[in-house]
Amino acid sequence: MTEHAYYNQAIHGPYETHSIGDHVLEEGGTIRGCTLAYATFGTLNAAKDNAILVPTWYSGTTKIMEQVYIGAGRALDPAKYFIIAINQIGNGLSTSPHNTPFPGGGPNFPRVRIGDDVRAQHKLITEKFGIEKLALVVGGSMGAQQTYEWAVRYPDMVRRAAPIAGTAKNTPHDYLFAETLIEAITSDPAFKGGWYGSPLEVHQGLRRHAKMWAVMGWSTEFFQQDRIKALGFSSVDDFITNFMNGYFGVMEPNDLLCMAWKWQHGDVSRHTGGDLKAALGRIKAKTFVMPISTDMFFPPADCAAEQKLIPNSELRVLNTIDGHLGLFGTDAGYTEQVDKHLRELLASAA
Repeated sequence: MTEHAYYNQAIHGPYETHSIGDHVLEEGGTIRGCTLAYATFGTLNAAKDNAILVPTWYSGTTKIMEQVYIGAGRALDPAKYFIIAINQIGNGLSTSPHNTPFPGGGPNFPRVRIGDDVRAQHKLITEKFGIEKLALVVGGSMGAQQTYEWAVRYPDMVRRAAPIAGTAKNTPHDYLFAETLIEAITSDPAFKGGWYGSPLEVHQGLRRHAKMWAVMGWSTEFFQQDRIKALGFSSVDDFITNFMNGYFGVMEPNDLLCMAWKWQHGDVSRHTGGDLKAALGRIKAKTFVMPISTDMFFPPADCAAEQKLIPNSELRVLNTIDGHLGLFGTDAGYTEQVDKHLRELLASAA
């Protein structure tokens, strides 16, 4: 894989890579030599029944999943479980537009669906580790989309599921928002149809993209209660420049676009001819649906409507004023709630 100033072991490691070979995609394209970057924590027991899968969200890597959700004394404790965090296709560490050579890379990278990720992950954990059952699949946002896909596609393999701040079928409102993120990047003249030389050339589009995330990713209460100062920023401008743009501004535009399209088209009902109730009815996992109370991407009402269609499921709302980006662990109260619910879920019979 091509080295990049941002997508490397120094920033996101340590991680390992595994090639699953040529990966034929649902939309008809093929990723040749598809490689997944993953990190493991803990030890797989002899029965191979203590495995937990943690997929990543839009822009996120396994490093942030480790930092926010995994650790000694946490619900996802490596002393008890074998935790496999896998980077989704297109996130910059696994096979992505920017690290795929011409002619298949850059804007020519094929359309990838959430189901393509899950099939690739299934191949990795079954072939590499011989795992036949997962004690839990848990992920936030696009990781929640992957969690739902796992539970619907492989119902006999997933014993427990915890989709956090995400839906099984993307809503028209959320699709529209993701479209504005895409347009923020692609409308920058320096984007050049995806044939830019460096991500920094697309700085105007990336800045617009980051600002839109600031508006929708946090909540109105987050700004009203001056949470930016609690996070160490002196003003909204300081926060936008040094947190939001500092985070997104170094990323590869083509990689972000790959994930945004995938996010827009997340939909488990395609397994059942568009019948969402039938698709969610296939889930056998004990499921805790965990929306964030102030999330404007995936509001609790949208998540609750789906939860009612899932057998053996419960709605567990995570209360924080940090909005969707509370996923980053900016509120200690949020992480405490996540741990409490996941401990209960892991202790439950499944």
